[in-house]
Amino acid sequence: MRLTTGFVDLQVNGFLGVDFSSPDLTEAGFVRACRALLAQGTAAFLPTVITSSLDTYARNLPLMADVMAREEFQGRLLGFHLEGPFISRIPGAVGAHNPAYVREPDVALLEQLLDWAGGRVRLLTLAAELPGAEDLARCAVERGIAVSVGHSLFTTADLDRMADAGATALTHFGNGLPTMLPRHDNPLWVGLAHDAYTAMCITDGHHLPASVIKTTARAKGADRFIVVSDASPVAGLPPGRYRFLDNDAILEPSGRFHNPEKQCLVGSSATMAQCMAHLSLLGLFREAELKQVGRGNPLRLIGLTET
Repeated sequence: MRLTTGFVDLQVNGFLGVDFSSPDLTEAGFVRACRALLAQGTAAFLPTVITSSLDTYARNLPLMADVMAREEFQGRLLGFHLEGPFISRIPGAVGAHNPAYVREPDVALLEQLLDWAGGRVRLLTLAAELPGAEDLARCAVERGIAVSVGHSLFTTADLDRMADAGATALTHFGNGLPTMLPRHDNPLWVGLAHDAYTAMCITDGHHLPASVIKTTARAKGADRFIVVSDASPVAGLPPGRYRFLDNDAILEPSGRFHNPEKQCLVGSSATMAQCMAHLSLLGLFREAELKQVGRGNPLRLIGLTET
């Protein structure tokens, strides 16, 4: 696969006001958002569909899969990231996702989602502690889909079981968690310590403080660290108030996008180029390692290589 110069983003929820999980998504809007994002330092990405209604999945996945098949987007729209619906319903862990749409792990439902996506799913995020999570992970891995644990209150035992089932990553590590956690036995320490997992981190300067990014980078090293933007539909838009994922959220001039009532972030307003610039300023990785965490590692996680 040949890529243009730039970074590979495994988690893009939307751009320039276009929400990839909206029941009102149009082909024209999706194409416009993709073209705009690909012009801003992102060489390729995974359009991400978060926890949604079955009607939305049935409508949006085929719509986007048809666009992905166009010659214009070959090697650039690499497939889907399904972030849910098999995640935790617990407040904090569910994040900005709508708990009404959360589902228990269901192999038959996963098969249906893959069919609607035309076989183009590359990455699946699910909660490790849910009954049946290992079976779902094995099903995904058998179909060539990378499995990442996220929106999850996992323990070491949960990660061990999921690693045995083929899970290899942690979705937006350090986020999608309750504000208060047990002092020691919590997903932060457990995730940092587990050598089977690559940490995907949002390095936009808002989702994680520098201390957490530094600690994660040092625990995982350049080989097991991936930058994602988690770009929300407000990425590329001016500061203001926006309605997103049933959240009345505020985009601050600083770029912080949050729901003040829930006291949680609602995705990122940054592109991969901005996330990589922030990471570079922290001085954690050499130039070759920055390319690795922003391009080589994401491709490797989803089973792709450059030629």
